[in-house]
Amino acid sequence: MTDQPHPTHPSAPDLFTWEFATNPYPTYAWLREHAPVHKTRLPSGVEAWLVTRYVDAKHALADPRLSKNPAHHDEPAHAKGKTGIPGERKAELMTHLLNIDPPDHTRLRRLVSKAFTPRRVAEFAPRVQELTNDLIDRFADDGSADLIHDFAFPLPIYAICDLLGVPREDQDDFRDWAGMMIRHGGGPRGGVARSVKKMRSYLADLIHRKREALSDAPTPHPGGDLPGTPTSHPSGSLPGTPTPGEDLLSGLIRASDHGEHLTENEAAAMAFILLFAGFETTVNLIGNGTYALLTHPEQRARLEKSLAAGESDLLETGVEELLRYDGPVELATWRFATRPLTLGGQDIAAGDPVLVVLAAADRDPERFADPDVLDLGRRDNQHLGYGHGIHYCLGAPLARLEGQTALATLLTRLPDLQLAGDPADLRWRGGLIMRGLRTLPVEFTPERR
Repeated sequence: MTDQPHPTHPSAPDLFTWEFATNPYPTYAWLREHAPVHKTRLPSGVEAWLVTRYVDAKHALADPRLSKNPAHHDEPAHAKGKTGIPGERKAELMTHLLNIDPPDHTRLRRLVSKAFTPRRVAEFAPRVQELTNDLIDRFADDGSADLIHDFAFPLPIYAICDLLGVPREDQDDFRDWAGMMIRHGGGPRGGVARSVKKMRSYLADLIHRKREALSDAPTPHPGGDLPGTPTSHPSGSLPGTPTPGEDLLSGLIRASDHGEHLTENEAAAMAFILLFAGFETTVNLIGNGTYALLTHPEQRARLEKSLAAGESDLLETGVEELLRYDGPVELATWRFATRPLTLGGQDIAAGDPVLVVLAAADRDPERFADPDVLDLGRRDNQHLGYGHGIHYCLGAPLARLEGQTALATLLTRLPDLQLAGDPADLRWRGGLIMRGLRTLPVEFTPERR
């Protein structure tokens, strides 16, 4: 599918080709300079505006005239899965944070945000480290691995399942459904919608079981605090693992039963989007970040030296730089103009879809010095990798924890980690919103334990 040329720039480069997916940044540089707010026809056939400059992107992300509610767009387009997540409408999973505006967005976000405070995320750190070590243990003796399939993909799945309260014996089912969803066009036709339907059915049953269990138990947190990551755990459970009734899904159910007016569909949709958005972004953060470090040996050596000295500062700034340099979310999720507006000098009609290109904005030389250079110590780094405004990524603290833990542990335990094969042979997943590798084959000296 080729791009629809800008009226005043017939030489606009092609978008959405495999070459573009491999390295979109030269094309984004062209758009920033020549057509910073650019109307294009997407592979689905939907026409949308792409916003590529940092100043316009930041404005658009916080502009209340740009709604997240698909009702402001052509209804048939969404019903056919051309916008949003395929199958979410039929599965009655529409009422989640990526599809709603205030005041419903404010109400639902307030309920869930209590599970992602810095304190609660810090309490979950031992579990993330435990998961990280366990996954590396599974391939450390082999001398080779696919870091996407064996590591970056399962880590956030198991972590978010633990937070939500999905029983351990069911978590591999979630891994299978998530695997189908993340493959996008690479799986069987209709596979994403079927996986969404299976996940919805499971969540409905899980909500029912948890509600029954809670009806016979006292509320563990008087005052309405939302559980998520307790400070203590019963004998036999892992540190940082929510105890029965203390998980995030139980907290949502408890809130709905105590005056917060959370419907079952809202609870299921919230759990669904936390799973969907909470794992794929972290898969790509770990995958893209590891790839960037392996192809920038000086920066990698700099980080390894810092880790060996027991320092954390460069790890923290480094993950922020990896988010800016080649982040997991290429385009922010769909927005729709509720009335005519002007953005970046372009007139946008009511109902028009607007897609903010985070990957382009985060390489804007008007905002970042030497934007195409990877600098793990970059300090002035107000990137848009997790969005901006009221829709700023709720799970960003958890994703940062997982990214920091994963990268630090990989580099420490597998110090001679390197790519297995030519980087030119790597393939990036097709898809409009996310940016991530299909595979990341690596080799290393096997651990001797």
